[in-house]
Amino acid sequence: MQSKAKTVKEYLNELPEERKKSISLVRKIILKNLPKGYKETMQYGMIGYVVPLKHYPKGYLNDEKTPLPYVSLASQKNHMAVYLSNIYADKKLSKWFTTEYKKSGKKMDVGKSCVRFRKLENLPVELIGKAVKKTSMKKFIEMYEKRKK
Repeated sequence: MQSKAKTVKEYLNELPEERKKSISLVRKIILKNLPKGYKETMQYGMIGYVVPLKHYPKGYLNDEKTPLPYVSLASQKNHMAVYLSNIYADKKLSKWFTTEYKKSGKKMDVGKSCVRFRKLENLPVELIGKAVKKTSMKKFIEMYEKRKK
């Protein structure tokens, strides 16, 4: 279920209290580790961390109105999720992430780019921070351009 919230504050305020606490903590970790240049916004009904159009005017999927998504954070119907586009776009990063996730002792519930969790204690939040920190905006644009070809 996509939110119609226009701001991150609106999005957080519409969540049940327990989810609001969990999403807020993960958001704090993302913001603490977000490389320079990315911007927090609402995108696709989720909290998004994007490459601003001024840095990548082509836009996502060649849509000049849609910033390139880097990380997203969402409260879905049956779970919460962090979407890590850099992990999806880079096999080496994906392997690193999977290895580190297993070391955390937490049960993995991971898709191509999403890390699903029902409770915050099931998510290796430090690893999420490390994954977010791994890719500069410049490097992420390069990764995206390479994958498009």
